Amino acid sequence: MLYNLVRSVLFKFDPEKAHDLSMRQLSRHHHFPFDYFYRQNIPDNPVEVMGLTFPNPVGLAAGLDKDGECIEALDAMGFGFIEVGTVTPRPQSGNPKPRLFRVIPAQGIINRMGFNNKGVDNLVENIKAARYRAVLGVNIGKNKDTPIEKGLEDYLICMDKVYQYAGYIAINISSPNTPDLRSLQYGEALDELLGGLKKKQQELAEQHGKYVPLALKIAPDLSFEEVDQVAQALLKHGIDGVIATNTTLDRSLIFDMPHAGEDGGLSGRPLQNRSTLIINHLKNKLEDKLPIIGVGGIDSAMAAREKQQAGAQLVQIYTGFIYKGPELIKEIANAL
Repeated sequence: MLYNLVRSVLFKFDPEKAHDLSMRQLSRHHHFPFDYFYRQNIPDNPVEVMGLTFPNPVGLAAGLDKDGECIEALDAMGFGFIEVGTVTPRPQSGNPKPRLFRVIPAQGIINRMGFNNKGVDNLVENIKAARYRAVLGVNIGKNKDTPIEKGLEDYLICMDKVYQYAGYIAINISSPNTPDLRSLQYGEALDELLGGLKKKQQELAEQHGKYVPLALKIAPDLSFEEVDQVAQALLKHGIDGVIATNTTLDRSLIFDMPHAGEDGGLSGRPLQNRSTLIINHLKNKLEDKLPIIGVGGIDSAMAAREKQQAGAQLVQIYTGFIYKGPELIKEIANAL
């Protein structure tokens, strides 16, 4: 009930201003005496995935805390894992504003943020300063002005810098808001990327005496044939997990709603069924050889269970969290 009041205030602001205001307040976790407004005690329900022990199977998807400024506050809410980023080697401002839009009738969000972040070095310092219990995932990408044929270099820079501080590393090649990024999901480009990442992982594991799993985040707009090709590449290169899915370009369910014509990726309830179909297809193709993290339109315990039944061992929330608040974490954690 309390979050409904907070949301009613925040939703009076421009979406990005509301997001920035929320992040500023949560980043003051140590100095904020009212954390009982969002702190939750969620009973442990440990899940073993990718060789890691997650306190519970409910995670925060990348994009909310791009720079790792609110890790402690998010941890206090009871997330089993927190994925920060997407982070790039160099700071970048992202796409021109406005670039974030609420589709309230569909409980959705359209964003074309464009990997706005303060750079990987800043993120690492924030992680080092934070104290948390959840598993920390770091989502990495490439700078907008890096040519796509040199994209691997950006991923390797980020991977090298975050490796020793990450529980796992997520490879984002599926955002629709960086030009040509999604082309890395196909054929030789995907093979080259995954091969280079796997080689670097092996080098870093030996260097640090620690194996940090890699998970690839894919788009919901792939055909099933394209998903099959991605699955084969994941198995071929020994990637540790797959995150399904990112935001969608499809507007078929919201064509008559406010902001439907805005460019960018759509998240929230309109993505729910498509992401579940992709997860189920992946499960059948991978034959349990690779764990799946399910994300896309999870806004209730039932939606999370559908992802779980489709084949996801872990789930992530983002847009549902914006609309429902921290209580959604507890609702899902208690149901899975």
